[in-house]
Amino acid sequence: MPSRPHLPRPHQHDVVIGLGGLLGGALMWALGLHNNPSYYGTPRWLGLIALLVISAAELVRRSRPLIALGVGTAALAVDALSGGLAATMLMYTDLVYAAVMYSGATAAQRIPRICWLVTGLVTVVPLAVYNDPLALLAGAFVGLLVVTPAWTGTVIRNHREEAQAARLEAERVALLAELDRREAVASERSRMARELHDMVANHLSAIAIHSSAALSLKDPAATDEALGVIRENSVRGLAEMRRLIGLLRDPGETSEPAATSTLDALDTLLEQARTNARPGGQDIVLCDERPDGTAPLPAPVELAAYRIVQESLTNALKHAAPGRVDVTLAHRADGPLEVSVISPYGDREGPRAPGSGTGLIGMRERVSLLGGTLDAGPVAGPEGMVWRVRAALPLDDESAQSTSVQSVP
Repeated sequence: MPSRPHLPRPHQHDVVIGLGGLLGGALMWALGLHNNPSYYGTPRWLGLIALLVISAAELVRRSRPLIALGVGTAALAVDALSGGLAATMLMYTDLVYAAVMYSGATAAQRIPRICWLVTGLVTVVPLAVYNDPLALLAGAFVGLLVVTPAWTGTVIRNHREEAQAARLEAERVALLAELDRREAVASERSRMARELHDMVANHLSAIAIHSSAALSLKDPAATDEALGVIRENSVRGLAEMRRLIGLLRDPGETSEPAATSTLDALDTLLEQARTNARPGGQDIVLCDERPDGTAPLPAPVELAAYRIVQESLTNALKHAAPGRVDVTLAHRADGPLEVSVISPYGDREGPRAPGSGTGLIGMRERVSLLGGTLDAGPVAGPEGMVWRVRAALPLDDESAQSTSVQSVP
């Protein structure tokens, strides 16, 4: 069976208002304190009924404000015919106020207009009929009865809505600030992960490959050479780790500025990579096609190009088959800086280092931040399949506004 509708529990303040008005009006009625004589022979006890009805309407002034106002208007009319009680009129003004405060937005806008219209009619009609200036007092009384509480309710409602809007705006700003903070933290963590991987992975890969070679070879000379490479890479890796940890612990201006990797240091990187690539049989060759006398490249572009070459050589050290590894740099007029690393693709014998795939992710992120393009994957070469990493890094700020990162299947 469908449940019967029930009214919500009245607010305790509404109960106090209704009960106080009922007791005060009943006392006035008992003492004969009526506003006017009864009209048309209406019995006085009807005013007591009207008082009881309007007191009951006070209980639903918040939950059913329009119904309470309608019932209160009918009760006020009956009360006026029976002589009128001040308590009834006072509670009616509260119902008008509550109707503006707690009803919907449309009703809250229409009720004050209706109050002004009723006040105007009560002012003009008696004046036209009786042609007596005293009739203006009726309009003033009605205006005090309905316009004043309606106007008060409008002012307070607008103030509350503005305060609520301000609170919501403050919450929205706080939420956006928190989202910005989380995004900044995530971006900084990604940057730290890229730097840590790019600086240390190369050394650790070399250590893993040469340690495997040292364990598998029985030649003392080859073992000594592998141990020398392991020591060199471990020392460099520790130095890079100390520098990074120092930057993280002391990011203030008092610390010495960190040296940024540039393409000028590419020869040192390639020489180290050639030493590390001996057990895998890779021969690393640099082809710098950049014209002489060109303007210096932006620091972010140089750092990204250096890290792309570094990571590509690290991947070749870990995965490439024996053969030639070509590193190419090209920069044409008004064009991007092009970086290409091509290594033999295929299975190989000998020690290998495991890979996690985070190197390619780091390269994609670096290229994406500069608005460039990146191709990474196996392609067909003149002598068979090769693994090609090709990046185009724009040099102007406008190109950095667009992001295009592609992957060759």
